Amino acid sequence: MYRFVQCAAVAAMMLAGSAQATNLVQNGSFESGLANWTIGGADNGSTKYPPAAIFYNSASAYPIGAFGEAVTPDNSVSASPDAVGSRAAYFVSDFAVNQSLSQSIFLASGVYKIGFSAYAPLNGFRNAGDATFSGAIAGVQLANYAVSEGQPRVWQAFSAEKTVNSGSLFDISFVFNTNRFPSKDVVIDRVFITRIGDVTTNAVPEPSSWAMLLAGFGLVGLMSRRSKRVTVVAA
Repeated sequence: MYRFVQCAAVAAMMLAGSAQATNLVQNGSFESGLANWTIGGADNGSTKYPPAAIFYNSASAYPIGAFGEAVTPDNSVSASPDAVGSRAAYFVSDFAVNQSLSQSIFLASGVYKIGFSAYAPLNGFRNAGDATFSGAIAGVQLANYAVSEGQPRVWQAFSAEKTVNSGSLFDISFVFNTNRFPSKDVVIDRVFITRIGDVTTNAVPEPSSWAMLLAGFGLVGLMSRRSKRVTVVAA
């Protein structure tokens, strides 16, 4: 019985360690700048301000910082497997027409968790012009709002589940629109897609669930062994 408990504990630790999800989005936290992302749409202003990968806690000018405002790192309750890094993507053009960041990704059959985080810097929020922002991942619209309707300096996480019944190519797209100088702006970070299960009629426990189950079997076995030992002593 003791060997059974040992094996169960080892198996539980191994399975728990394998439960860490992998982000399928390339450069989803913008730590490599805007690599793997495509900039789309138009900027009709006399001075162009394409999306940029700014640094957190930097009071530098664009494109290193948010025009002098130090943006705080993403502290939202996100399901992203990525740690909060040092950079985020910044939309700031005052005359953006469907300005976008996008990439495509192939997803095999399965169930996925998808999401991202968004933030409105205070200096942009105080501008008279509004901005609209939308975010869609794998055909699921996660956000579509006017920046003025939210709160500045608050990181908000958007997430959902996506079931893919047949492998296909899917788009990730963030779209930003403004039409007045100066307008509000948006920062995004931790864009993610993680696979969480198979498309089956009977749910298959995740690795973490297996780990807890095996650990429970081990505990039951240990308690049973102790119970038998007490019975023998009493006799």
